[in-house]
Amino acid sequence: MTDGYDFVVIGSGPAGEKAAAMAAYFGKSVAIVERDTRPGGTVVSRGGIPTKTLREAAMYLSGFHRREVYGVGLDLSSAEVLDVLRARAHDVSELVADGVTRNLERHRIDHLHGSASLTASGRVSVTDATGAVRELESDKILIATGSRPFRPESVPFDDPAVDDSDSILALESIPRSLVVIGGGPVGTEYASIITALGAEVTLIDGGPRLIPFADEEISERLAQALTADGARFVFDAPGSTIKRTDRGLEVGLPDGETLYPDKVLFAAGRAGNVEGLGLAEAGIDVDNRSHIIVDKHFQTTRPGVYAAGDVVGPPALASVSAEQGRIAASHAFDLHAVDRLDALPTFGVYSMPEVGMVGMTEQAAREGGEPYAIGRAFFADNGRSRIAGTTVGLIKLIVRRDDHRLLGVHILGEDAAELVHIGQAAIHARDLVDRFIHTTFNTPTRSEVYKYAAYDALQDISGRRL
Repeated sequence: MTDGYDFVVIGSGPAGEKAAAMAAYFGKSVAIVERDTRPGGTVVSRGGIPTKTLREAAMYLSGFHRREVYGVGLDLSSAEVLDVLRARAHDVSELVADGVTRNLERHRIDHLHGSASLTASGRVSVTDATGAVRELESDKILIATGSRPFRPESVPFDDPAVDDSDSILALESIPRSLVVIGGGPVGTEYASIITALGAEVTLIDGGPRLIPFADEEISERLAQALTADGARFVFDAPGSTIKRTDRGLEVGLPDGETLYPDKVLFAAGRAGNVEGLGLAEAGIDVDNRSHIIVDKHFQTTRPGVYAAGDVVGPPALASVSAEQGRIAASHAFDLHAVDRLDALPTFGVYSMPEVGMVGMTEQAAREGGEPYAIGRAFFADNGRSRIAGTTVGLIKLIVRRDDHRLLGVHILGEDAAELVHIGQAAIHARDLVDRFIHTTFNTPTRSEVYKYAAYDALQDISGRRL
């Protein structure tokens, strides 16, 4: 059975969904193929939505930070906590997946359930759960199959106590002790969540700090905050080993120390989901992490076949993936609707406390020879944060000295991933930091920190910082 479409999309995550919707909006016939039982990709089923929901539920159940203010928290057993966490994550994921389904239906996109592969003739072969095969014919194809946790052969994932960021979602109990390998966003988020739930957590990373792409000061302050909550960090420790012995699960550190945790989470990188797609036969190149190689329009090495989202590699952000998909669809059909990615994407790390960032870091300004000033304001001095009991963290502004132009915004604390968009808008508008001083903010709000950080930056520029 062969069906013809203007556009065939493999994968229904943010890149696939938005690309399919754009093509359909402009009158193209579109089919989207998804092998999972529900649409939405990793964001819905194993990544962003479940992890962030776990974070919010853990904060609520543990009374995290607010215990210091109100002296209360829910007293539940480990099993009860996990039941609530899993139920809440499942419910939210279902709601988001339903939203994706409605969007596909609204755009009259055919949603096919099955595993897709490219044929030698350039068609897309779809095999459903019964083994039936259906071929889709199209001159334009988008691969948006996402990514999966990187699993090096040196890590014994066959041990039931060793997890990656997908399998840990099926935790049967909260471990008494957990070792996290990897200090990127995923490892940091899980380390903070499990710490909040009362476990003894050690995070190990081969580099010198958490979140290597973040501003160095923010990384250091995040580590200090998590240490105060009970987490332990071991940096500059490449080559840590994991093995099962008579004494139990052992994690060996380069300095000779051995840890005996109940659980290990390996969260050091991801790889593209390309198995079974027939890329080699189709003449589509990938790199050593199975990320598909694309040009600036997200076209692969085979004309007419595009790839977008996590399957093409970093930054692997849902927001960026969606725009990549739209660019691919726009170029495929010569729509001139979206030509380039936002040069200032925001980054959010949903640890406890949260991190939000956009623009230039202090290190980048220093290494680039940029004459810069720093403005800081701490949530401990913010009225809304004091009321809520979320006083950990700060906002840090990077400002050009000569003309006061805002270059970067870096936030650690509650709602950081939300607050950073104010800074993003200002940088896009090429605003001066003075804008925040002359803007009225509701009081009390966390947004007020922008005003006081701006005052601090101008004091740094004038040399009159108190």
